[in-house]
Order: sequence, then structure tokens, then C-alpha cells
Amino acid sequence: MSDISYKLFIRAFSSKTRLDIIKHLSKKGASVSDISNSLGFEQSRVSHNLACLAECGFVEVNRKGKQRIYSLNRKTILPMLRLMDRHIKKYHKHLKECGVLK
Repeated sequence: MSDISYKLFIRAFSSKTRLDIIKHLSKKGASVSDISNSLGFEQSRVSHNLACLAECGFVEVNRKGKQRIYSLNRKTILPMLRLMDRHIKKYHKHLKECGVLK
């Protein structure tokens, strides 16, 4: 794997829109309208970012009638988010104080 793959993977989390969508989907699956209404984003913005997240394997898409329901990839992304949450909980003070990351 190349460095660019790591950079692109991490970039998915560095966008506030994508991060908000990922955090929203960590609770439950949702449609574009549900996400848009909950986060206060335009549907086109949500759709555009969900397409990116789906293409990169972050989210899975299932049909429920006419709706498309998006959920986090349960095999890789959801466990990784839980691990990140544990790490952040343990090191949140250090992360906040790191001058390099700010």
C-alpha cells in the first residue's frame, strides 16, 4: 500500500461533512433525507459525500423500498471507530495540547 492510500483514507475523516455523516451513521443506518435533516446539510452535499464514502468502502448501501439506507461498514469502519473512540477518550488531553496537530 502506498502513502497516498493512507493520506486519502485519513482525508475521509478530515472533512467535517464526512466526519459528521460517519458519526451519525455510527448510531444507526439512515437515508440521505434523514442525514440531511439531522445534520442540517443540503441533500446534494450529503449525497455527494455518501457517494465518496460508499466508493471507498466506508459505508454500505441497502435498498428499503424506494429508499437507499446507508450504514457504516460493520467489518472495518465501525470497529475502527470504536477503537478510535477508546484512544481519544484516553488521550484527549494530549491531543488538545499537541501544538503540531493544531
